[in-house]
Amino acid sequence: MNFNQRMDAYAEMLVKVGIHIKKGQALVIRAPLEGRDVAVLAAKHAYESGASDVHIVWSDDDLTLLRYKHAPEDVLNHVPDFQKEMYRYYLEKGAGFLSFTGSNPDLLKQIDPKKLQESTKHRSKAMEFYSQAMMSDQNPWTVAGIATKAWAHKVYPDMDPDDAVFKLWNDIFDMSRVTDDSVATWRDHMERVDGLAEKMTDYGFKSLHYRNGLGTDLVIELPEGHLWAGGGSKTPDGRDFVANIPTEEVFTLPHLGGVNGVVYATMPLVYNGNVIDRFHLRFKDGRVEDFDAETGRDTLKHLLETDEGASRLGEVALVPYDSPISNRNQLFYNTLFDENASCHLALGRAYPTCLKDSEGKSKEELRQLGVNDSLVHVDFMVGSKDMEITGETASGETIPVFRDGNWALS
Repeated sequence: MNFNQRMDAYAEMLVKVGIHIKKGQALVIRAPLEGRDVAVLAAKHAYESGASDVHIVWSDDDLTLLRYKHAPEDVLNHVPDFQKEMYRYYLEKGAGFLSFTGSNPDLLKQIDPKKLQESTKHRSKAMEFYSQAMMSDQNPWTVAGIATKAWAHKVYPDMDPDDAVFKLWNDIFDMSRVTDDSVATWRDHMERVDGLAEKMTDYGFKSLHYRNGLGTDLVIELPEGHLWAGGGSKTPDGRDFVANIPTEEVFTLPHLGGVNGVVYATMPLVYNGNVIDRFHLRFKDGRVEDFDAETGRDTLKHLLETDEGASRLGEVALVPYDSPISNRNQLFYNTLFDENASCHLALGRAYPTCLKDSEGKSKEELRQLGVNDSLVHVDFMVGSKDMEITGETASGETIPVFRDGNWALS
């Protein structure tokens, strides 16, 4: 396929595999202005597949930066009612939500981290109904990459700008498994990932012990009745969708009070337009009690202070070091891609769908079962070539899960 054909195939795959659009369903697309071409192609494939309505929400890095530089705090910290009602309207209609990521990783590095975090906290609280719906899989949702000039320059700083964008687009196509028959390719991939998730669930591990040469020595307890999930998800009515494209992970939730030890990040984390790098977190009884970072310490501090749940873990995800994205040996400064090159953890809200019989339970009931809640959910990478992960079963048996950074399960 030539470039235009790959772009079209990518958009089609996001609609048919990612969202798995059905006749009469609405689709909301969130995209940067630089992504107009792929957004329009996605809308085209959605309508051709029977979508009743495609609503596009545009964004722009330049306008975002201007807003943070000049808008008063009461504007930055406020979500207008008409915006909230738009999302409520489409949630109630059963719409799918396709979101493109590709912002400049350094966009907001000159903005006061405290100002950024206050804005994020207030806006997250206002839109909590939407994030809860997404993390509970009430509606199909997909996050995918889009190559922008600023992001491409960050990834490939020595290349001509246009060549960098072209290369990044082709990287996205490759990592997203765009082929002549992407639907069949993704069906096969999901079978492999789902098989690993089923195997992990069957073990019923009580805890996982992480160790590597960087100094990571972390024990993560898992709640009773936890479920491991693969890249594929299901809505309450049983409709399949893929939340992240690409995806290589198998994931579950930790017990909010059962994390102890220290973990060292193995890749930079981009959060709120700032890079946090070379950082570690020390946990006691589930909560971060100490931390440090060579770059972005204040940003990390404000993230951890968002609310009580932001200093606890909400996700445990396993990705082999020897994987298609990791083997590219390229840092993308974008969580969607970097997290699928590395085992990772997430601070903040847990996916309640990873706990058996969680549907319909209140926040307090879920908390009693060990499910963390927060306004944030922020992934950070911890995988390494020498990572060892050992699982302990309820009977006390120890099982090698990862050795030398890769799956060790037979």
